[in-house]
Amino acid sequence: MKKILLVLLLSAAASLSFAETRIGFVDTERILRESTPAQKAAKKLEREFDVRRVEVQKMSQQGKSLQQQLDRGGLGEEDRKSKERELIRLNQDFQRMQRELNEDLNARRNEELAGLRERVDNAIQLIATSEKYDLILQEAAYRNPKIDITDKVLKLLSDKQ
Repeated sequence: MKKILLVLLLSAAASLSFAETRIGFVDTERILRESTPAQKAAKKLEREFDVRRVEVQKMSQQGKSLQQQLDRGGLGEEDRKSKERELIRLNQDFQRMQRELNEDLNARRNEELAGLRERVDNAIQLIATSEKYDLILQEAAYRNPKIDITDKVLKLLSDKQ
């Protein structure tokens, strides 16, 4: 499907005079890694989920400590069974908390990325209209560095802070 779309785009571009056609390329992955808004969003998510991460780590340490007590032995039968039940419960709670944390983190990350992608698209459109680009691609198997406008988009995003 992408190949068909690319062929249609190139055919349309070919119908225009190539001398008059301006084509640009934006490395979206680089923008999602390096842009100021992306870095702020990552820090925001880290702060937002830090408390829950610490809770999960504490629970993991409790489980390890309990496992070490069981491995050392020297416990009475009743005490050993009690600690085994506690370890099983702790392990189930740990897995549940870790799964919920990962699901919530992924959901929030997707929300932040959606907002960031919208800002990136607006910046690309602004550059396209102001600099009179006919076509700006965000994916390509190969691109000439001369048509890469990623730095312009990064600058525009950092200026809008």
